[in-house]
Amino acid sequence: MESGQTIDSVAECSQGASRLASMLPGQSGQVIGFESGNRGYRRKLLAMGFTPGVEFQVLRVAPLGDPVEIRVRGFDLSLRRAEANVLKIHPR
Repeated sequence: MESGQTIDSVAECSQGASRLASMLPGQSGQVIGFESGNRGYRRKLLAMGFTPGVEFQVLRVAPLGDPVEIRVRGFDLSLRRAEANVLKIHPR
């Protein structure tokens, strides 16, 4: 993300992939990759099951937009919005 941009102002990322910030509760998507940078957090997402090709569903978004609750591989996880936006996704 370039300096001066907020997470909400970047609805689309490279290769036609969307960001989790643009999804609403009840919508599903598929992980296609990760944004560059912060390899440590990328490893944590991989360990939690967010591997390329996995499908997920947005369950809830807190009133102020943070955190986001997601169901992936049968588990419900809550991620901060900024952390969730490390994922490159395709909405379904």
